[in-house]
Amino acid sequence: MNKRQFLGTAAVAGALPLAARAGSTVPAGRGPALLTVTGAIAHPNRGPLDPVLDQMMHKQQLAFDKAHAFDHAALLALAPQTIRPTLEYDGKPHVLRGPLLVDVLGKAGAVLDDKTVLVLRAVDGYNVELPLAQARSRRFIVATHIDGNPMGLGGLGPLWAVYDADRVPEMAKLPLPQRFAACPWALYHVEVKAS
Repeated sequence: MNKRQFLGTAAVAGALPLAARAGSTVPAGRGPALLTVTGAIAHPNRGPLDPVLDQMMHKQQLAFDKAHAFDHAALLALAPQTIRPTLEYDGKPHVLRGPLLVDVLGKAGAVLDDKTVLVLRAVDGYNVELPLAQARSRRFIVATHIDGNPMGLGGLGPLWAVYDADRVPEMAKLPLPQRFAACPWALYHVEVKAS
């Protein structure tokens, strides 16, 4: 599937609020979930997938019995990192800010060993398998801001799993469109697969 072909406006508009509110274990006062981490985690804060309330996840054939859901405030509470990659969309450097992906996973109690593989999934269904070693070595972040502004749905956000390709020698020598295949924008789900 082409990652730039988003679900229809109505489907996304209807599914995100449902997915964000899913799970009866969501504490009062917490904002809508923007990122759900499933799989090999030890600190869940919500229950299993609900095929009625988790429509987008259900339609993308996800299944889980526990998860850790992050709202915007929970992501902002983690130590922010700043990167300045040249983006493929305009050929210009941009300032991206957000926590390290491994810090997000650590907060969920993810198994973080050499055999761990991450499945990063965007709202349009685009997904990529990323070895944890690569997420660490390339210092992937979960970007929440671009050029000082929160990223919105319909653009690259509200979350983007991304790294500074300009600082990774083997990637910096590639043409811009080839540097970010492992970087789904509109990220909403991470599955942690441990052997």
